[in-house]
Amino acid sequence: MMGHASEVSIEKITKKFQPILLENEHIEKAFRLIRDMLVFTNKRLILVNKQGVTGSKTDYQSVPYGSIKMFSKESAGIADLDAELKIWLTGETEPTIRQDFKKGDNINEAYRVLSKYVLQ
Repeated sequence: MMGHASEVSIEKITKKFQPILLENEHIEKAFRLIRDMLVFTNKRLILVNKQGVTGSKTDYQSVPYGSIKMFSKESAGIADLDAELKIWLTGETEPTIRQDFKKGDNINEAYRVLSKYVLQ
């Protein structure tokens, strides 16, 4: 999954995701990538991949935070500049998930959510 991400309003997507969320699960942050999305909940990372030309078929991949072994933020500095988020899953030597963030898309928020749940 690659491309530029922009933050999505949690209020706008909560109803859409309600059927797949657990009873005590809630969305913390969400980012849109053209047609696809990264959704961070308090339990997992959900990768949403619209498939085909029309996007009529959608793949929802759940990545439990416990299966994330490493993540990184690559940018020109600590500030919220153009940056790339990389996530390695257990058993992988290369990042499985790569996501570009433009200035102002607040990659630091995504990094904080990952830190909160992966590092506990």
